[in-house]
Amino acid sequence: MTNDPTKLPLPEILSEAETIARDAQSTFGHLNAAQINWKPNADAWSVGQCFDHLMTANCEYFPQIDQVIRGEKKATLWQRMPWLPGPFGKMVIGVVNPSSRRKVKNPKIFQPSSSKIDPQIISNFVAHQNEVIAKIKATTGVDLDKIIIYSPVTKVMIYSLFDAYRIIVLHERRHFQQAQRVIEAPGFPK
Repeated sequence: MTNDPTKLPLPEILSEAETIARDAQSTFGHLNAAQINWKPNADAWSVGQCFDHLMTANCEYFPQIDQVIRGEKKATLWQRMPWLPGPFGKMVIGVVNPSSRRKVKNPKIFQPSSSKIDPQIISNFVAHQNEVIAKIKATTGVDLDKIIIYSPVTKVMIYSLFDAYRIIVLHERRHFQQAQRVIEAPGFPK
């Protein structure tokens, strides 16, 4: 992957999205319900919660991406401010980058389910990931740097659709690594 995540090109974004789907299936697809829901401690997330969180977060982007696909996306006055999207995009990319060791509290809308996660969460995530990939591919004919969207967390934070795609795959890799740490933790049920 490119060293500078703020410049991750579209072919690498798509490749990473496909790799994450394959890695999720091969690494976690065999886990049973107890393993999917096991947490190293009360404040930690389970493997299932990591993937539930990713699907919840990604789905929040879908309405705007679908507007772009249909050619219906209209920029608000705020989104037309030329100096705003770049810094916001870089900031969010820095926060979700898997190499960042900074802990971040998730916004309430992205909190994973606290109940038992269905063991089918991994196959559901893989299907979801294929939908993410299809949506990215469906927008390749537009200038992704010029399409400005708002963050699912707040409409005040805006960035390019290109940065949104970077955010999605970096965020996914970050939580994939978190889920890996769960299965490697002492006490993980074998």
